[in-house]
Amino acid sequence: MSVAAGTEPRSLRRAGAGRRFVPVAIPALLAILVGTAVVALTVGAAGIPLSRLPAALGFAGHAAADPMTARDQLVLWSIRIPRIAATAMVGGLLAAAGAIMQGLFRNPLADPALVGVSSGGALAAAGAIVFTDSRFGETLRFLQTELLPLAAFAGSLATTAILYGISSRAGRTSIAIFLLAGVAITAITNAGIGLLVFIADDRQLRDITFWMLGSMSGATWTKAAVLAPVLLIGLAACAFIARGLDLLVLGEADAFHGGVDVERLKKISIVMVSAMTGVAVSISGVIGFVGIVVPHLLRLVIGPAHRLLLPASMLLGAILMVGADTLARTIVAPAEMPIGILTAAVGAPVFLGILLRQRGLAAL
Repeated sequence: MSVAAGTEPRSLRRAGAGRRFVPVAIPALLAILVGTAVVALTVGAAGIPLSRLPAALGFAGHAAADPMTARDQLVLWSIRIPRIAATAMVGGLLAAAGAIMQGLFRNPLADPALVGVSSGGALAAAGAIVFTDSRFGETLRFLQTELLPLAAFAGSLATTAILYGISSRAGRTSIAIFLLAGVAITAITNAGIGLLVFIADDRQLRDITFWMLGSMSGATWTKAAVLAPVLLIGLAACAFIARGLDLLVLGEADAFHGGVDVERLKKISIVMVSAMTGVAVSISGVIGFVGIVVPHLLRLVIGPAHRLLLPASMLLGAILMVGADTLARTIVAPAEMPIGILTAAVGAPVFLGILLRQRGLAAL
């Protein structure tokens, strides 16, 4: 059937428009990320004007003994730069995990936070906090920083495996069952966190509340060093699974005939989502909607090809998180708003827009 000029479907017109942005997508996102980071460096309780930023970063090569420059350097290198680095990596990991999960289950509504993977990691991390701070685990208290990412990873992996087992039957995965099971598991993990809150003392309660609201106030160079290897390994693995996720959109049978080992792809994707989400949750707490909003917006602009979508999601997720964290620590200064509140305030309306769009497409 021929199509008259000017009457092409909107999806085709969108795809053609999106292809124009593909060559410049990554450079543009990198430039925006750098600009966002520079703004984040200059604002805060201890403001640093742009004119003093080169000296504070050590690029000017003078006035190291200047008290103002010394103060700026202390603020930047001890507090602000590690926080920005950790925040950017958390955003990149959450967004990439969401893009992988959406590609794996062929549904734009799949998200590690929405289906309980983040909550599973938070439950395990909260359990590690209570255990290592109790008399039973006091011998491991000095390892709490190292145990938290491992516990969060194990909790996310267990949650993802349970979700996959419940929603899969005879080699096929039901998206509806997956999402509904995710709601149920989220309720179970929240009940577990509630129990830990009930038995926790004041210090443990403050730490658990940190996971529930989400914050980057505790970011350090050590935590950034924990995130960096996971981000690098995830980026390399994304390049490995991108073609498989593209073919999986056509269905598991077509992907198999296209040379994709579907079961291995699923296992690698599940482990990656668990690792990315678990380590991010261990640093920032539960932060919702980054993994669902970022990939969906990028698909509208640059298309669904995962070879570009996955790294672009990392960059846009980093931009979103750095911007939200900058706003969180300035909007109610000198206090600090939990970053999870801001991402939910922005992400929830976008999520509702996605649902309405899906409903409109289903009605066509």
